[in-house]
Amino acid sequence: MSGDANVQRPSVVVVGGGFAGFFAAGALERLLPPQAADLTFISATDHLCYSPLLPEVAAGRLDPRRIAVPLRAGLRRTRVVQASVDDVDFDRQTLEVMADHGSIGPVHWDRLALTTGSVTRTLPTPGVATYALGLKTLVEAQYLHDHVLRQLELADCAQDPAECRARLTFLVVGAGYTGTETAAQLQHMTTTQLDRFPGLRREDLRWLLVDLAPTILPELGPRLGGAAMHTVRARGMEIRLGTSVTAMDDRSVSLSDGDTISTHTVVWTVGVTPPPLVRHLSLPVRRGRLAVDDHLQLRDGVWAAGDSAAARDPFSETDADYPPTAQHAQRQGVVMARNIAASLGCGRPRTYRHRDLGLVADLGGVAAVARPLGVPLTGPAAKVVTKAYHLYALPSAANRIRVGADWLTNLVSRPIAAQLGMVEPAAARLAREQTGAGVMG
Repeated sequence: MSGDANVQRPSVVVVGGGFAGFFAAGALERLLPPQAADLTFISATDHLCYSPLLPEVAAGRLDPRRIAVPLRAGLRRTRVVQASVDDVDFDRQTLEVMADHGSIGPVHWDRLALTTGSVTRTLPTPGVATYALGLKTLVEAQYLHDHVLRQLELADCAQDPAECRARLTFLVVGAGYTGTETAAQLQHMTTTQLDRFPGLRREDLRWLLVDLAPTILPELGPRLGGAAMHTVRARGMEIRLGTSVTAMDDRSVSLSDGDTISTHTVVWTVGVTPPPLVRHLSLPVRRGRLAVDDHLQLRDGVWAAGDSAAARDPFSETDADYPPTAQHAQRQGVVMARNIAASLGCGRPRTYRHRDLGLVADLGGVAAVARPLGVPLTGPAAKVVTKAYHLYALPSAANRIRVGADWLTNLVSRPIAAQLGMVEPAAARLAREQTGAGVMG
């Protein structure tokens, strides 16, 4: 054997299968020659979930696999390990990794990229972790779709009018992107399905969107936020701003305005927070996120990006951090990969600087609001921009084709509304997500 064959290559490990991790691993494959380093990607799932389209999965307009991008299809020479990281030993430069069958032993790293993503943020409100439904994963989206359809079925056969109205009452907490899109699209779905239930009345169907903030979609500004509010209110949705949930059980929700809502469905979308692993690293944090420099570096040999990283936004007037969005996670992953490659002698390091290209929100039907490159749009024009942006941002040609095909089919045929019953209720509860250890993906 030649002398070069006996030289151990440095090990680069990427932890987390979200946008930042997936794009970091792909960029490392392009930037590093095969002999420069061994690449390992550790993820709790075998796919990247294109989370901006989760509301469409919940509304039954997209098959869940349409927005699941297989990791192995996009990564050709990276070792992909489907497992969770329980601990990081910075002194020994090792990771404690757990797979379904148990520990797979310590994994050594010379360069480490932490892209641990986020989980749904909960509050110490009685009943939230037990009874609220989230929308952060494909499992949660599929369960929510089945659950909403099940409420229509149960309402149709209910003998008690009060029970029927409770089954037809749906409460969404959080009026940001996920909450507003989910409420709007599911409201549109239930409204269009009512004609298949002759015993149900349109006036008994009730959707509520609740948030402590003074407006919905605040990131889009007052003009587009107001337009979105007008659209969903015109469909009959109740919006209660400056209001929070004080308690909930399996039959009702108590609000801070003193009202009690009888319902069996509460969707919790009040934001995200880093997973439990981040809290155990004993590294500097800002608002729970790992504090990185403008090169996305935490310490020697360690970088972080995506939802769990707090990087200062130089374009912010308030010196805030970049928001935890897919747009930033994707670009941070690429910059982080360039800096890791530079530390191995390939290329030059770069700072992370990025202005939002635009923001979009799909409100179901032909309604949407968008702000591409700062230009405010509403209605069908915003709808076209929203669809085009998602097709552009999906990191797989095969997924783009299938998503586009589903959208075209939906134009001429009503989406198939059927409960698959493939997800156990416990698997979609927030309590399970919050108690899970390691990397959530």
